[in-house]
Amino acid sequence: MPEITQKGATLVTLSPQLPEFARAWVEEDGIGFDVLQDLGLGVARDYGLTFRLPDELRQLYAEGLNIDLARFNGDESWELPIPATFVIDRDGTIVFASADADYTVRPEPADVVAAIPTSA
Repeated sequence: MPEITQKGATLVTLSPQLPEFARAWVEEDGIGFDVLQDLGLGVARDYGLTFRLPDELRQLYAEGLNIDLARFNGDESWELPIPATFVIDRDGTIVFASADADYTVRPEPADVVAAIPTSA
């Protein structure tokens, strides 16, 4: 975070979770940046960054992991956002993009920071 703010950039994340669940996550994990609501996954859908859980995963989430997406996200779509990272310059140009349906694959923080224009 210090490197991001030093470059004059702002870090935000989008969450499909209802505010009470997103707030609990922010508090539990000590998130120190803005968490914006993407209820109904409208923004993620506009960027083509959603996927619907297949029936067998719905059952695993609901019964095996005790995760009720309908309750957490406030809809019955059983969709999740694909994790994505964007660096957008002041002109609105995307200068760095990364997205992978495998939530464990994320860009290295140093690569994201390096992509931030010095005049962010």
